[in-house]
Amino acid sequence: MKKISYLIIVFTLSIVACKNEKKETKTVENEVVKTEVITPKKVAIALNAKSGSNATGNIVFKEENGKVHMTAIMSGLEPGSHAIHIHQTSDCSSTDGKSAGGHWNPTNQPHGKWGATEGYHKGDIGNFIADEKGNGTISFSTDEWCIGCDDDNKNILGKGVIVHAGTDDYGQPTGNAGGRVSCGGIIE
Repeated sequence: MKKISYLIIVFTLSIVACKNEKKETKTVENEVVKTEVITPKKVAIALNAKSGSNATGNIVFKEENGKVHMTAIMSGLEPGSHAIHIHQTSDCSSTDGKSAGGHWNPTNQPHGKWGATEGYHKGDIGNFIADEKGNGTISFSTDEWCIGCDDDNKNILGKGVIVHAGTDDYGQPTGNAGGRVSCGGIIE
C-alpha cells in the first residue's frame, strides 16, 4: 500500500508541476521578399563576306541596364579605315549585301557622325581601323538601341550590320563608304 501511496503522491506532484509550468509561445512572422532577376539580353551574329571580299567576323550585342553594348571582331579586311552601319533589314542574301537595304534611319535624320547635333541615323555607328593583317575591332554602347523591345525607333532585331570597304566621311546621303564587304543579320 505504501508503494501505491507513494506513486499517487509522485503522480500528483507531476501534475501540479506541469500546471505551474509557464508555456511560452512564439509568433513568427515571415516576410516575403520578391526578387526579380533580370537576365541581360544578348544576340551574337556572324558577319559573312560579300562583294568578293574575305571580310568575316562576329558581333555580340548585349543589353543591360537600358544600354546596348556592341563588340565586333573582324578579319579578312583590307588594312585601313572601314565604316560599319546598321542597315534596314537582316537580309544578307545578295552577293553584294545590298539586300540589307539602306542605313537604318527610323527617325528620318540626315546621315552623320553618331551624336552630331546636325543629326545622324540610328545605324550610323562609325569607322574603325583594320591593322596590317586585316583584323579590326570596334566597341560601341548606346541607350538609343534595344534588343526586342516594342519601340520601332530603338529595336535592332531584324536589322542587318554592314561593314564597308572604305571610310564613312559623314557626308550626305550615306557617307561614301564604298562597297559592302561583309553582312550579318541581327536575329535571335
